[in-house]
Amino acid sequence: MNSFWGVDADPTAQGRIKGAKPVAVLDIGSNSVRLVVYERHARALTPLYNEKSACALGRGIALTGRLADSNVARALVAIKRFALVARMMRVGKIHVLATSAVRDAANRGEFVAAVEAIIDSKVQVLSGEQEAHFAALGVVAGIPDFSGMVGDLGGGSLELSTITSGADANGETFELGVIRLQDDSGGSAVKAGEIARERLQHSSLARGPGGGAFAAIGGTWRSLAKLHQVRRHYPLQMVQHYVVPAADMIALCDEIVASGSLKDYPGSGSVSSSRRDLVPFGAVALAEVLRAGRFDTVVFSALGVREGYLYGLLDSREQAIDPLIQGSEELSVLRSRSPAHANDLIEFSTQYLTAAGVSETSEETRLRQVSCLLADIGWRAHPDYRGAQSVDAVAYGSLTGVDHPGRAFLAHVIAVRYNGLKLKGVPQPLVGLAGPVASVRAKLIGALFRVAYPMTAAMPGVLPRIRFLVEGNTLVLVLPQDFAFLDGEHLQGRLDQFAGVAGHKNAKVRIV
Repeated sequence: MNSFWGVDADPTAQGRIKGAKPVAVLDIGSNSVRLVVYERHARALTPLYNEKSACALGRGIALTGRLADSNVARALVAIKRFALVARMMRVGKIHVLATSAVRDAANRGEFVAAVEAIIDSKVQVLSGEQEAHFAALGVVAGIPDFSGMVGDLGGGSLELSTITSGADANGETFELGVIRLQDDSGGSAVKAGEIARERLQHSSLARGPGGGAFAAIGGTWRSLAKLHQVRRHYPLQMVQHYVVPAADMIALCDEIVASGSLKDYPGSGSVSSSRRDLVPFGAVALAEVLRAGRFDTVVFSALGVREGYLYGLLDSREQAIDPLIQGSEELSVLRSRSPAHANDLIEFSTQYLTAAGVSETSEETRLRQVSCLLADIGWRAHPDYRGAQSVDAVAYGSLTGVDHPGRAFLAHVIAVRYNGLKLKGVPQPLVGLAGPVASVRAKLIGALFRVAYPMTAAMPGVLPRIRFLVEGNTLVLVLPQDFAFLDGEHLQGRLDQFAGVAGHKNAKVRIV
């Protein structure tokens, strides 16, 4: 692959996957121009750099048919700086995508030529159908098992498509972007509602059977998700894979529309100043879509056209990779003392569950494996803060392919691994999102880790020689003769704790 501006990626970059060549997407939208640089082009995308510039290219297009000169100038200045960022970060390939504002403008050719001269890469002006397609792929990239309708709300347009079994269909585009609604309604959110209802009359929403899930993409809709989280004191301030009953979101949207403004609205501080005036129009669009489709739930996706475009460039083998597993393996490589030890831990925990006759669903197995991969990522921190910092890394990190209860489960396991069963310094509401059944399992896996690590010092090769037996009500940890020195008060204490969590009456060590 040819490098951007002939500069090769630096393979010695510290703190990054060895040999990874960054890839970037420059997204030229109706409301903002955004550059995202990812560590490498893979199934699990890790952002290295993410910045936007609010240029409002879509402002006034409905009236003039052109990109305003002042907004074009602002966008080109931002793109010049983004080009320098990409060069300094040694980006190997930069993909430039332009959406509805550029697509609809009479002077798009002049603007595209100016961008290509700056960035030295071809600008792809996406059609409405292409935009809907890549938005749908973005949802699949972050929520592989999603099935339902996807909506991507931008400044100039709203794209809708349906996802079934990982494939999308029925792409549609509507002039319902937040800037477009604001302009067409004369700044009245109530009037915007009338416009939205009229424009959605002949959409697939009205023709469909109704119900199911709606995946919401776009910065303004993410702002609505944040407002909803603040209003309900939700303990995990993470928009990706946030699930809300549709009726609850409609109620919030109607309240915002009735207020006409976010001024003095509870939680408005969570919304960026550049987007606050647009949120009522995003609320209009979301409420009318949810009503028209009679959806049951809303799932918010932080991944959209950019990630979907890169996902679409992967071959089918790479697309089939589990992004949560891949992302966790990368974290293990970057932050664990020995990634190979994580594999030992997976087999060690599997052996215990088999010996104890504990069954797992496929999702429980998957999350247990991920928890093993993440179990040692906090070792560099001060001992008093390893638990809290590891919990934050898991709960608020860029991992995808996991819902909020799953994040809470992983955080709970890591909290027990470092802090014990009392979870000192870890927010109880956060780990409580996993639910009571998963919380019991998290304690079990975390307590098992507390048995494993004192015996191994996080180094591989020890756990494969140790096994569990269950004899009646007694849990037996079997050590080989040459590991007999591991038996002692500290190990016995950890073993007793684990046995108690696991429901065994007694625990002992046996040397063979």
